[in-house]
Amino acid sequence: MSGDSPLLRIEQLHVALPPWADRPFAVEDVSIDLYRNEILCVVGESGSGKSVMSRAVMGLFASRHVRPTGGRILLDGENLLEATHERLRAIRGNRVAMIFQEPMTALNPVHRIGRQIEEVLEIHRVGTPAERRARAVAMLEAVNLPDPAKILAAYPHQLSGGQRQRAMIAMALALEPDVLIADEPTTALDVTTQAQILALIRDIQRKKGMGVIFVTHDFGVVAEIADRIAVMQHGKLVEQGDAREVLSQPQAAYTRSLLAAVPSLTPGPRRDFAGNPVVLSVKGVTKTYRTGGGFFGTSARRVDALKGVAFDLRRGETLGIVGESGSGKSTVARCITRLIDSDSGRIEIDGKDIAHLGTRALRPLRRRMQMVFQDPYGSLNPRRTVGQLVAEGPIVHGTPAAEATRRAVELLELVGLDARSASRYPHEFSGGQRQRIGLARALALEPEILVADEPVSALDVSVQEQVLKLIADIRTRLGLTVLFITHDLRVASQVCDSIAVMHKGEIVEYGAVADVYANPRHDYTRTLLAAVPGRAWSEAQSPASAN
Repeated sequence: MSGDSPLLRIEQLHVALPPWADRPFAVEDVSIDLYRNEILCVVGESGSGKSVMSRAVMGLFASRHVRPTGGRILLDGENLLEATHERLRAIRGNRVAMIFQEPMTALNPVHRIGRQIEEVLEIHRVGTPAERRARAVAMLEAVNLPDPAKILAAYPHQLSGGQRQRAMIAMALALEPDVLIADEPTTALDVTTQAQILALIRDIQRKKGMGVIFVTHDFGVVAEIADRIAVMQHGKLVEQGDAREVLSQPQAAYTRSLLAAVPSLTPGPRRDFAGNPVVLSVKGVTKTYRTGGGFFGTSARRVDALKGVAFDLRRGETLGIVGESGSGKSTVARCITRLIDSDSGRIEIDGKDIAHLGTRALRPLRRRMQMVFQDPYGSLNPRRTVGQLVAEGPIVHGTPAAEATRRAVELLELVGLDARSASRYPHEFSGGQRQRIGLARALALEPEILVADEPVSALDVSVQEQVLKLIADIRTRLGLTVLFITHDLRVASQVCDSIAVMHKGEIVEYGAVADVYANPRHDYTRTLLAAVPGRAWSEAQSPASAN
Protein backbone atom coordinates (compact mmCIF):
# COMPACT_ATOMS: atom_id res chain seq x y z
CA MET A 1 0.00 0.00 0.00
CA SER A 2 2.99 2.30 0.48
CA GLY A 3 3.16 2.91 -3.28
CA ASP A 4 -0.49 3.99 -3.49
CA SER A 5 -1.73 7.44 -2.58
CA PRO A 6 -3.88 7.37 0.57
CA LEU A 7 -7.63 7.60 0.26
CA LEU A 8 -7.77 9.59 3.52
CA ARG A 9 -4.84 11.44 5.05
CA ILE A 10 -4.88 13.01 8.50
CA GLU A 11 -1.95 15.43 8.90
CA GLN A 12 -0.83 16.90 12.25
CA LEU A 13 -4.43 17.12 13.48
CA HIS A 14 -5.06 19.17 16.62
CA VAL A 15 -8.50 19.23 18.26
CA ALA A 16 -8.67 21.61 21.22
CA LEU A 17 -10.56 21.00 24.46
CA PRO A 18 -12.18 23.81 26.50
CA PRO A 19 -10.01 25.66 29.05
CA TRP A 20 -11.53 23.78 31.99
CA ALA A 21 -10.62 20.31 30.61
CA ASP A 22 -7.86 18.13 32.08
CA ARG A 23 -5.61 18.69 29.04
CA PRO A 24 -5.40 21.26 26.23
CA PHE A 25 -6.04 18.89 23.30
CA ALA A 26 -8.35 15.93 22.71
CA VAL A 27 -6.21 15.11 19.66
CA GLU A 28 -2.65 16.42 19.44
CA ASP A 29 -0.42 16.29 16.35
CA VAL A 30 -1.90 13.06 14.97
CA SER A 31 -0.98 11.94 11.44
CA ILE A 32 -2.55 8.78 9.97
CA ASP A 33 -3.09 7.51 6.41
CA LEU A 34 -5.95 5.26 5.31
CA TYR A 35 -5.73 3.35 2.03
CA ARG A 36 -8.38 1.73 -0.11
CA ASN A 37 -9.23 -1.87 0.68
CA GLU A 38 -7.75 -1.87 4.17
CA ILE A 39 -8.98 -1.87 7.75
CA LEU A 40 -7.12 0.45 10.10
CA CYS A 41 -7.87 -0.26 13.77
CA VAL A 42 -7.46 2.73 16.08
CA VAL A 43 -6.93 1.46 19.62
CA GLY A 44 -6.79 3.19 22.99
CA GLU A 45 -8.57 3.65 26.29
CA SER A 46 -11.45 6.02 26.96
CA GLY A 47 -10.11 9.56 26.71
CA SER A 48 -7.34 8.60 24.29
CA GLY A 49 -8.88 10.77 21.55
CA LYS A 50 -9.63 7.93 19.12
CA SER A 51 -13.35 8.72 18.80
CA VAL A 52 -12.75 12.48 18.59
CA MET A 53 -10.24 11.92 15.80
CA SER A 54 -12.59 9.67 13.81
CA ARG A 55 -15.55 12.03 14.25
CA ALA A 56 -13.41 14.95 13.10
CA VAL A 57 -13.33 13.29 9.66
CA MET A 58 -17.12 13.66 9.54
CA GLY A 59 -17.06 17.16 11.01
CA LEU A 60 -18.87 15.89 14.11
CA PHE A 61 -17.78 17.48 17.39
CA ALA A 62 -19.27 17.08 20.85
CA SER A 63 -19.75 20.82 21.38
CA ARG A 64 -18.67 24.23 20.11
CA HIS A 65 -15.89 24.13 22.71
CA VAL A 66 -14.26 21.12 21.02
CA ARG A 67 -12.91 22.34 17.68
CA PRO A 68 -10.00 21.60 15.32
CA THR A 69 -7.22 24.16 15.70
CA GLY A 70 -4.57 22.79 13.36
CA GLY A 71 -3.68 20.25 10.72
CA ARG A 72 -5.55 18.89 7.72
CA ILE A 73 -7.91 16.01 6.91
CA LEU A 74 -7.57 15.25 3.20
CA LEU A 75 -10.11 13.09 1.35
CA ASP A 76 -8.68 12.53 -2.14
CA GLY A 77 -6.82 15.81 -1.67
CA GLU A 78 -9.79 17.88 -0.41
CA ASN A 79 -9.31 19.37 3.07
CA LEU A 80 -12.45 18.50 5.02
CA LEU A 81 -11.60 20.93 7.81
CA GLU A 82 -12.10 23.80 5.33
CA ALA A 83 -15.30 22.39 3.81
CA THR A 84 -18.55 24.33 4.23
CA HIS A 85 -21.50 22.88 6.09
CA GLU A 86 -23.25 22.21 2.77
CA ARG A 87 -20.18 20.43 1.38
CA LEU A 88 -19.82 18.28 4.50
CA ARG A 89 -23.48 17.34 4.25
CA ALA A 90 -22.91 16.17 0.70
CA ILE A 91 -19.86 14.13 1.76
CA ARG A 92 -21.45 12.49 4.81
CA GLY A 93 -23.04 9.21 3.88
CA ASN A 94 -21.99 9.63 0.27
CA ARG A 95 -18.17 9.55 0.54
CA VAL A 96 -17.69 8.97 4.28
CA ALA A 97 -20.13 7.08 6.52
CA MET A 98 -20.13 6.12 10.19
CA ILE A 99 -21.40 3.25 12.32
CA PHE A 100 -21.98 4.44 15.88
CA GLN A 101 -21.30 2.49 19.07
CA GLU A 102 -24.86 2.39 20.38
CA PRO A 103 -27.46 2.00 17.62
CA MET A 104 -30.35 2.37 20.05
CA THR A 105 -29.39 5.99 20.68
CA ALA A 106 -28.21 6.66 17.11
CA LEU A 107 -31.45 5.44 15.52
CA ASN A 108 -34.59 7.57 15.71
CA PRO A 109 -37.02 5.71 18.02
CA VAL A 110 -40.16 7.15 16.38
CA HIS A 111 -39.33 6.16 12.78
CA ARG A 112 -39.35 2.71 11.26
CA ILE A 113 -36.04 1.20 10.11
CA GLY A 114 -37.05 1.41 6.45
CA ARG A 115 -37.84 5.10 6.70
CA GLN A 116 -34.45 5.83 8.27
CA ILE A 117 -32.52 4.01 5.54
CA GLU A 118 -34.59 5.62 2.79
CA GLU A 119 -34.03 9.06 4.35
CA VAL A 120 -30.29 8.77 3.63
CA LEU A 121 -31.05 8.17 -0.04
CA GLU A 122 -33.70 10.91 -0.12
CA ILE A 123 -31.37 13.55 1.33
CA HIS A 124 -28.83 12.77 -1.37
CA ARG A 125 -31.60 12.73 -4.03
CA VAL A 126 -31.10 9.16 -5.09
CA GLY A 127 -33.91 7.54 -7.12
CA THR A 128 -37.69 7.53 -6.82
CA PRO A 129 -39.52 6.48 -3.63
CA ALA A 130 -40.02 2.98 -5.09
CA GLU A 131 -36.33 2.74 -6.02
CA ARG A 132 -35.31 3.92 -2.56
CA ARG A 133 -37.52 1.27 -0.96
CA ALA A 134 -36.00 -1.42 -3.19
CA ARG A 135 -32.50 -0.19 -2.31
CA ALA A 136 -33.32 -0.35 1.43
CA VAL A 137 -34.50 -3.96 1.06
CA ALA A 138 -31.34 -4.83 -0.87
CA MET A 139 -29.13 -3.29 1.84
CA LEU A 140 -30.88 -5.24 4.59
CA GLU A 141 -30.37 -8.41 2.56
CA ALA A 142 -26.70 -7.49 2.11
CA VAL A 143 -26.17 -7.35 5.87
CA ASN A 144 -27.83 -10.77 6.26
CA LEU A 145 -30.94 -9.65 8.11
CA PRO A 146 -33.76 -12.19 7.96
CA ASP A 147 -37.11 -11.13 6.45
CA PRO A 148 -36.07 -7.63 5.24
CA ALA A 149 -39.69 -6.57 4.66
CA LYS A 150 -40.46 -7.19 8.34
CA ILE A 151 -37.30 -5.36 9.46
CA LEU A 152 -38.21 -2.36 7.27
CA ALA A 153 -41.52 -2.05 9.08
CA ALA A 154 -40.03 -2.46 12.56
CA TYR A 155 -39.06 0.26 15.04
CA PRO A 156 -35.58 0.14 16.63
CA HIS A 157 -36.85 -1.14 19.99
CA GLN A 158 -38.40 -4.17 18.26
CA LEU A 159 -35.00 -5.45 17.10
CA SER A 160 -32.23 -7.18 19.01
CA GLY A 161 -28.88 -5.45 19.58
CA GLY A 162 -27.26 -7.39 16.75
CA GLN A 163 -30.13 -6.62 14.37
CA ARG A 164 -29.99 -2.91 15.22
CA GLN A 165 -26.26 -2.87 14.56
CA ARG A 166 -26.81 -4.55 11.18
CA ALA A 167 -29.49 -1.98 10.34
CA MET A 168 -26.98 0.77 11.21
CA ILE A 169 -24.43 -0.85 8.88
CA ALA A 170 -27.04 -1.04 6.11
CA MET A 171 -27.77 2.67 6.56
CA ALA A 172 -24.07 3.56 6.53
CA LEU A 173 -23.48 1.56 3.35
CA ALA A 174 -26.60 2.70 1.50
CA LEU A 175 -24.62 5.13 -0.70
CA GLU A 176 -21.55 2.88 -1.02
CA PRO A 177 -19.09 5.29 0.66
CA ASP A 178 -15.35 5.21 0.07
CA VAL A 179 -14.55 5.49 3.79
CA LEU A 180 -16.39 3.68 6.57
CA ILE A 181 -15.78 4.71 10.19
CA ALA A 182 -16.90 2.13 12.77
CA ASP A 183 -16.83 3.53 16.33
CA GLU A 184 -16.83 0.61 18.82
CA PRO A 185 -19.59 -1.18 16.85
CA THR A 186 -19.27 -4.51 18.69
CA THR A 187 -18.46 -3.48 22.28
CA ALA A 188 -21.61 -4.75 24.02
CA LEU A 189 -22.51 -7.57 21.63
CA ASP A 190 -22.41 -11.30 22.32
CA VAL A 191 -19.43 -13.20 20.96
CA THR A 192 -21.44 -14.92 18.23
CA THR A 193 -23.14 -11.70 17.12
CA GLN A 194 -19.81 -9.91 17.36
CA ALA A 195 -18.17 -12.52 15.13
CA GLN A 196 -20.98 -12.13 12.57
CA ILE A 197 -20.68 -8.32 12.53
CA LEU A 198 -16.88 -8.46 12.14
CA ALA A 199 -17.15 -10.98 9.29
CA LEU A 200 -19.84 -8.82 7.68
CA ILE A 201 -17.74 -5.63 7.82
CA ARG A 202 -14.69 -7.46 6.45
CA ASP A 203 -16.74 -9.05 3.65
CA ILE A 204 -18.40 -5.80 2.56
CA GLN A 205 -15.09 -3.92 2.80
CA ARG A 206 -13.45 -6.41 0.45
CA LYS A 207 -16.34 -6.37 -2.03
CA LYS A 208 -16.53 -2.56 -2.15
CA GLY A 209 -12.79 -1.85 -1.79
CA MET A 210 -13.50 0.62 1.01
CA GLY A 211 -11.09 2.03 3.53
CA VAL A 212 -12.31 1.29 7.07
CA ILE A 213 -11.32 3.06 10.29
CA PHE A 214 -12.32 0.68 13.09
CA VAL A 215 -12.23 2.31 16.54
CA THR A 216 -12.03 -0.17 19.42
CA HIS A 217 -10.41 -1.01 22.74
CA ASP A 218 -10.75 -4.78 22.22
CA PHE A 219 -7.51 -6.39 21.07
CA GLY A 220 -9.34 -9.61 20.29
CA VAL A 221 -11.31 -7.69 17.67
CA VAL A 222 -8.10 -6.05 16.46
CA ALA A 223 -6.40 -9.42 16.00
CA GLU A 224 -9.41 -10.67 14.06
CA ILE A 225 -9.92 -7.82 11.62
CA ALA A 226 -7.02 -5.33 11.39
CA ASP A 227 -4.61 -4.81 8.50
CA ARG A 228 -2.85 -1.98 10.31
CA ILE A 229 -3.04 -0.65 13.88
CA ALA A 230 -2.73 2.87 15.31
CA VAL A 231 -2.46 3.17 19.11
CA MET A 232 -3.50 6.41 20.85
CA GLN A 233 -2.93 7.64 24.39
CA HIS A 234 -3.95 11.01 25.87
CA GLY A 235 -4.70 12.39 22.41
CA LYS A 236 -1.36 11.42 20.90
CA LEU A 237 -0.36 8.67 18.50
CA VAL A 238 2.14 6.43 20.31
CA GLU A 239 2.50 3.61 17.77
CA GLN A 240 1.28 2.52 14.35
CA GLY A 241 2.20 -0.24 11.94
CA ASP A 242 1.30 -3.58 10.42
CA ALA A 243 -1.17 -5.49 12.61
CA ARG A 244 0.97 -8.61 12.97
CA GLU A 245 4.04 -6.60 13.95
CA VAL A 246 2.23 -4.44 16.53
CA LEU A 247 0.49 -7.46 18.08
CA SER A 248 3.63 -9.62 18.24
CA GLN A 249 6.34 -7.01 18.79
CA PRO A 250 4.84 -3.81 20.24
CA GLN A 251 7.36 -0.98 20.51
CA ALA A 252 5.58 1.44 22.88
CA ALA A 253 5.29 0.68 26.58
CA TYR A 254 1.65 1.76 26.50
CA THR A 255 0.85 -0.76 23.75
CA ARG A 256 2.56 -3.49 25.74
CA SER A 257 0.49 -2.58 28.82
CA LEU A 258 -2.75 -2.75 26.82
CA LEU A 259 -1.83 -6.15 25.40
CA ALA A 260 -0.87 -7.42 28.85
CA ALA A 261 -4.28 -6.40 30.20
CA VAL A 262 -6.22 -8.56 27.70
CA PRO A 263 -7.75 -11.47 29.68
CA SER A 264 -6.44 -14.86 28.63
CA LEU A 265 -8.73 -17.66 27.49
CA THR A 266 -6.59 -20.08 29.49
CA PRO A 267 -8.16 -20.47 32.97
CA GLY A 268 -5.99 -20.26 36.06
CA PRO A 269 -5.85 -23.01 38.71
CA ARG A 270 -9.23 -23.77 40.27
CA ARG A 271 -9.63 -23.34 43.99
CA ASP A 272 -11.14 -26.22 45.97
CA PHE A 273 -14.62 -25.61 47.38
CA ALA A 274 -15.78 -29.20 47.75
CA GLY A 275 -15.84 -29.01 51.56
CA ASN A 276 -17.55 -25.62 51.80
CA PRO A 277 -21.27 -25.40 52.59
CA VAL A 278 -23.79 -24.51 49.86
CA VAL A 279 -24.95 -20.94 50.49
CA LEU A 280 -27.15 -20.51 47.40
CA SER A 281 -29.17 -23.32 45.84
CA VAL A 282 -31.36 -22.77 42.78
CA LYS A 283 -33.78 -25.61 42.05
CA GLY A 284 -36.02 -25.86 38.99
CA VAL A 285 -36.61 -22.11 38.57
CA THR A 286 -38.89 -21.09 35.70
CA LYS A 287 -39.94 -17.70 34.34
CA THR A 288 -42.31 -17.03 31.44
CA TYR A 289 -43.14 -13.67 29.85
CA ARG A 290 -46.41 -13.16 27.99
CA THR A 291 -47.21 -10.21 25.73
CA GLY A 292 -49.94 -9.24 23.28
CA GLY A 293 -53.42 -10.68 23.01
CA GLY A 294 -55.08 -7.31 23.66
CA PHE A 295 -58.18 -5.55 22.35
CA PHE A 296 -56.52 -4.50 19.10
CA GLY A 297 -56.13 -7.98 17.65
CA THR A 298 -52.46 -8.46 18.54
CA SER A 299 -51.57 -12.11 18.92
CA ALA A 300 -50.38 -13.38 22.29
CA ARG A 301 -46.69 -14.19 22.57
CA ARG A 302 -45.09 -16.46 25.13
CA VAL A 303 -41.36 -16.46 25.93
CA ASP A 304 -39.97 -19.09 28.28
CA ALA A 305 -37.08 -17.05 29.72
CA LEU A 306 -36.08 -19.74 32.23
CA LYS A 307 -36.78 -23.46 32.01
CA GLY A 308 -35.96 -25.41 35.14
CA VAL A 309 -32.67 -23.68 35.98
CA ALA A 310 -30.74 -25.40 38.78
CA PHE A 311 -27.28 -25.02 40.35
CA ASP A 312 -25.51 -24.83 43.71
CA LEU A 313 -23.05 -22.14 44.79
CA ARG A 314 -20.67 -22.90 47.66
CA ARG A 315 -19.23 -20.40 50.11
CA GLY A 316 -16.30 -18.48 48.60
CA GLU A 317 -16.94 -19.83 45.09
CA THR A 318 -17.34 -17.73 41.94
CA LEU A 319 -19.80 -19.18 39.45
CA GLY A 320 -19.95 -17.63 35.99
CA ILE A 321 -23.13 -17.72 33.93
CA VAL A 322 -22.38 -17.15 30.24
CA GLY A 323 -24.54 -17.00 27.14
CA GLU A 324 -25.86 -14.70 24.47
CA SER A 325 -28.46 -11.96 24.92
CA GLY A 326 -31.81 -13.64 25.43
CA SER A 327 -30.25 -16.77 26.94
CA GLY A 328 -31.79 -15.98 30.33
CA LYS A 329 -28.63 -15.23 32.31
CA SER A 330 -29.71 -11.76 33.51
CA THR A 331 -33.21 -13.08 34.26
CA VAL A 332 -31.58 -15.65 36.56
CA ALA A 333 -29.75 -12.85 38.39
CA ARG A 334 -32.91 -10.80 38.79
CA CYS A 335 -34.93 -13.77 40.04
CA ILE A 336 -32.24 -14.68 42.58
CA THR A 337 -32.08 -11.11 43.91
CA ARG A 338 -35.89 -10.93 43.82
CA LEU A 339 -35.94 -7.91 41.53
CA ILE A 340 -38.46 -10.00 39.61
CA ASP A 341 -40.46 -13.03 40.77
CA SER A 342 -39.95 -16.49 39.35
CA ASP A 343 -43.00 -18.54 38.37
CA SER A 344 -41.92 -21.74 40.08
CA GLY A 345 -38.96 -23.45 41.69
CA ARG A 346 -36.92 -22.77 44.82
CA ILE A 347 -34.18 -20.20 45.54
CA GLU A 348 -32.57 -21.14 48.85
CA ILE A 349 -30.11 -19.16 50.95
CA ASP A 350 -28.65 -21.49 53.58
CA GLY A 351 -31.63 -23.78 53.06
CA LYS A 352 -34.31 -21.06 53.38
CA ASP A 353 -36.51 -20.62 50.29
CA ILE A 354 -36.80 -16.92 49.38
CA ALA A 355 -38.47 -17.37 45.97
CA HIS A 356 -41.92 -16.37 47.12
CA LEU A 357 -41.38 -14.54 50.41
CA GLY A 358 -43.38 -11.38 50.97
CA THR A 359 -41.72 -7.96 51.18
CA ARG A 360 -41.65 -7.86 55.00
CA ALA A 361 -40.12 -11.33 55.37
CA LEU A 362 -37.67 -10.71 52.51
CA ARG A 363 -36.29 -7.41 53.75
CA PRO A 364 -33.83 -8.72 56.40
CA LEU A 365 -32.52 -11.29 53.89
CA ARG A 366 -31.82 -8.73 51.16
CA ARG A 367 -28.69 -7.46 52.86
CA ARG A 368 -27.18 -10.94 52.57
CA MET A 369 -27.24 -10.70 48.77
CA GLN A 370 -26.40 -7.57 46.78
CA MET A 371 -26.07 -6.79 43.08
CA VAL A 372 -23.61 -4.87 40.90
CA PHE A 373 -25.30 -3.71 37.70
CA GLN A 374 -23.97 -3.55 34.14
CA ASP A 375 -24.53 0.18 33.73
CA PRO A 376 -23.39 1.97 36.90
CA TYR A 377 -24.41 5.38 35.54
CA GLY A 378 -27.97 4.21 34.99
CA SER A 379 -28.16 2.62 38.46
CA LEU A 380 -26.72 5.59 40.42
CA ASN A 381 -29.01 8.50 41.34
CA PRO A 382 -27.42 11.54 39.62
CA ARG A 383 -28.84 13.93 42.26
CA ARG A 384 -27.11 12.34 45.22
CA THR A 385 -23.46 12.42 46.17
CA VAL A 386 -21.45 9.23 46.05
CA GLY A 387 -21.18 9.18 49.83
CA GLN A 388 -24.97 9.39 50.16
CA LEU A 389 -25.44 6.61 47.61
CA VAL A 390 -23.09 4.22 49.41
CA ALA A 391 -24.51 5.04 52.87
CA GLU A 392 -28.14 4.77 51.76
CA GLY A 393 -28.50 0.99 52.13
CA PRO A 394 -27.16 0.73 55.70
CA ILE A 395 -29.29 3.70 56.77
CA VAL A 396 -32.43 2.03 55.38
CA HIS A 397 -31.54 -1.08 57.40
CA GLY A 398 -31.19 0.89 60.65
CA THR A 399 -27.54 1.98 60.80
CA PRO A 400 -27.12 5.50 62.27
CA ALA A 401 -26.38 8.08 59.56
CA ALA A 402 -23.01 9.15 61.02
CA GLU A 403 -21.77 5.56 61.21
CA ALA A 404 -23.06 4.75 57.70
CA THR A 405 -21.31 7.83 56.29
CA ARG A 406 -18.02 6.89 57.97
CA ARG A 407 -18.32 3.35 56.63
CA ALA A 408 -19.09 4.72 53.14
CA VAL A 409 -15.77 6.58 53.10
CA GLU A 410 -13.95 3.40 54.17
CA LEU A 411 -15.61 1.42 51.39
CA LEU A 412 -14.71 4.03 48.77
CA GLU A 413 -11.09 3.74 49.87
CA LEU A 414 -11.39 -0.07 49.77
CA VAL A 415 -12.37 0.06 46.08
CA GLY A 416 -9.53 2.45 45.23
CA LEU A 417 -11.18 5.88 45.48
CA ASP A 418 -10.09 8.60 47.90
CA ALA A 419 -12.20 10.04 50.71
CA ARG A 420 -12.91 13.23 48.71
CA SER A 421 -14.95 11.14 46.26
CA ALA A 422 -17.76 10.96 48.81
CA SER A 423 -18.75 14.59 48.18
CA ARG A 424 -18.81 14.31 44.39
CA TYR A 425 -21.63 13.25 42.03
CA PRO A 426 -21.71 10.22 39.68
CA HIS A 427 -21.27 12.28 36.49
CA GLU A 428 -17.90 13.51 37.76
CA PHE A 429 -16.37 10.02 37.47
CA SER A 430 -15.20 7.84 34.61
CA GLY A 431 -16.94 4.57 33.71
CA GLY A 432 -14.42 2.48 35.61
CA GLN A 433 -14.69 4.71 38.68
CA ARG A 434 -18.51 4.52 38.58
CA GLN A 435 -18.26 0.73 38.51
CA ARG A 436 -16.09 0.93 41.64
CA ILE A 437 -18.78 3.10 43.28
CA GLY A 438 -21.42 0.50 42.37
CA LEU A 439 -19.24 -2.17 43.95
CA ALA A 440 -18.77 -0.08 47.13
CA ARG A 441 -22.54 0.43 47.36
CA ALA A 442 -23.16 -3.32 47.01
CA LEU A 443 -20.60 -4.05 49.75
CA ALA A 444 -22.05 -1.49 52.15
CA LEU A 445 -24.49 -4.02 53.60
CA GLU A 446 -21.71 -6.59 54.10
CA PRO A 447 -23.38 -9.22 51.92
CA GLU A 448 -22.43 -12.89 51.79
CA ILE A 449 -23.36 -13.22 48.12
CA LEU A 450 -22.48 -10.74 45.39
CA VAL A 451 -24.36 -10.91 42.07
CA ALA A 452 -22.42 -9.08 39.34
CA ASP A 453 -24.38 -8.61 36.10
CA GLU A 454 -21.98 -7.79 33.22
CA PRO A 455 -19.93 -5.45 35.47
CA VAL A 456 -17.04 -4.91 33.03
CA SER A 457 -18.60 -5.38 29.58
CA ALA A 458 -18.16 -1.77 28.39
CA LEU A 459 -14.84 -0.95 30.10
CA ASP A 460 -11.40 -0.52 28.53
CA VAL A 461 -9.10 -3.53 28.90
CA SER A 462 -6.86 -1.84 31.46
CA VAL A 463 -9.80 -0.54 33.54
CA GLN A 464 -11.48 -3.94 33.14
CA GLU A 465 -8.34 -5.60 34.48
CA GLN A 466 -8.33 -3.25 37.50
CA VAL A 467 -12.01 -3.91 38.32
CA LEU A 468 -11.60 -7.69 37.94
CA LYS A 469 -8.54 -7.67 40.22
CA LEU A 470 -10.50 -5.56 42.70
CA ILE A 471 -13.41 -8.02 42.71
CA ALA A 472 -11.00 -10.94 43.17
CA ASP A 473 -9.19 -9.14 46.00
CA ILE A 474 -12.39 -8.19 47.83
CA ARG A 475 -13.75 -11.71 47.33
CA THR A 476 -10.68 -13.13 49.08
CA ARG A 477 -10.53 -10.52 51.85
CA LEU A 478 -14.24 -10.61 52.71
CA GLY A 479 -14.93 -14.27 51.91
CA LEU A 480 -17.60 -13.38 49.35
CA THR A 481 -19.50 -15.86 47.23
CA VAL A 482 -19.95 -14.43 43.71
CA LEU A 483 -22.41 -15.09 40.90
CA PHE A 484 -20.77 -13.50 37.83
CA ILE A 485 -22.94 -12.87 34.74
CA THR A 486 -21.03 -12.22 31.51
CA HIS A 487 -20.97 -12.83 27.77
CA ASP A 488 -17.18 -12.44 27.64
CA LEU A 489 -15.57 -15.87 27.81
CA ARG A 490 -12.12 -14.31 28.36
CA VAL A 491 -13.34 -12.55 31.50
CA ALA A 492 -15.09 -15.69 32.73
CA SER A 493 -11.90 -17.74 32.34
CA GLN A 494 -9.98 -15.39 34.64
CA VAL A 495 -12.63 -14.67 37.29
CA CYS A 496 -14.72 -17.82 37.70
CA ASP A 497 -14.11 -21.16 39.39
CA SER A 498 -17.12 -22.86 37.81
CA ILE A 499 -19.21 -21.99 34.79
CA ALA A 500 -22.79 -22.52 33.64
CA VAL A 501 -23.54 -22.07 29.95
CA MET A 502 -27.10 -20.88 29.24
CA HIS A 503 -28.99 -21.22 25.95
CA LYS A 504 -32.66 -20.35 25.43
CA GLY A 505 -33.47 -20.36 29.13
CA GLU A 506 -31.66 -23.60 30.02
CA ILE A 507 -28.27 -24.50 31.45
CA VAL A 508 -26.79 -26.69 28.72
CA GLU A 509 -23.36 -27.21 30.29
CA TYR A 510 -22.01 -26.87 33.83
CA GLY A 511 -18.65 -27.59 35.43
CA ALA A 512 -15.18 -26.30 36.30
CA VAL A 513 -14.05 -23.56 33.90
CA ALA A 514 -10.90 -25.41 32.82
CA ASP A 515 -12.89 -28.59 32.09
CA VAL A 516 -15.61 -26.82 30.10
CA TYR A 517 -13.12 -24.77 28.06
CA ALA A 518 -10.82 -27.72 27.34
CA ASN A 519 -13.53 -30.29 26.57
CA PRO A 520 -16.89 -28.63 25.83
CA ARG A 521 -19.59 -31.27 25.56
CA HIS A 522 -22.43 -29.20 24.11
CA ASP A 523 -22.49 -27.86 20.55
CA TYR A 524 -23.58 -24.42 21.79
CA THR A 525 -20.57 -24.16 24.12
CA ARG A 526 -18.29 -25.08 21.23
CA THR A 527 -19.96 -22.40 19.10
CA LEU A 528 -19.39 -19.75 21.78
CA LEU A 529 -15.72 -20.66 22.21
CA ALA A 530 -15.12 -20.74 18.45
CA ALA A 531 -16.65 -17.25 18.09
CA VAL A 532 -14.28 -15.50 20.54
CA PRO A 533 -12.59 -12.75 18.45
CA GLY A 534 -8.86 -13.26 17.99
CA ARG A 535 -8.90 -16.66 19.68
CA ALA A 536 -5.92 -17.97 17.69
CA TRP A 537 -3.88 -14.86 18.57
CA SER A 538 -4.94 -15.10 22.22
CA GLU A 539 -3.92 -18.75 22.48
CA ALA A 540 -0.57 -17.94 20.84
CA GLN A 541 0.03 -15.28 23.51
CA SER A 542 -0.92 -17.49 26.47
CA PRO A 543 1.80 -18.70 28.86
CA ALA A 544 0.92 -22.33 28.04
CA SER A 545 1.73 -21.84 24.36
CA ALA A 546 5.08 -20.28 25.20
CA ASN A 547 6.27 -23.31 27.15
